[in-house]
Amino acid sequence: MTGFIEKLKPAIPMKLLFALAGTMWCCVGLMLTSMAVHWLCNYDGPAWIFAVTGLIAALTIHHFGFLKIVDKNLARINLLSERPCAFSFISWKSYLLIISMITLGITLRHTSIPKQYLSIIYLGIGMALFLSSIRYFRNLFMHY
Repeated sequence: MTGFIEKLKPAIPMKLLFALAGTMWCCVGLMLTSMAVHWLCNYDGPAWIFAVTGLIAALTIHHFGFLKIVDKNLARINLLSERPCAFSFISWKSYLLIISMITLGITLRHTSIPKQYLSIIYLGIGMALFLSSIRYFRNLFMHY
């Protein structure tokens, strides 16, 4: 039975986990950032105030939050077998966090909170994800 389950596992070379994780963080970061930029472009007031606040939040979130998560993920990936499951680029606990964040993001977008205020959060998290994805790609190139 174990052999049958192993055949079903979408195993990939370990090095590709770095690329998969980096691509995921980068794409989600760009998506969130583009939403924030779109909201700010449609804002008639001083959008630069919200943009600068979002960028300061991004640097803070990146440095004090996401880099620690990336480092934990990189350490965990480096301990995996040579052909781990494609979904193991993040831990199972992180999948629960992602589901919570998606739910919160959808909920916030459908509230009456003005989009320029939401743009701070989206720009902060989006740019922080994008900046943090660089560490995955750097690790990928170090393994080649």
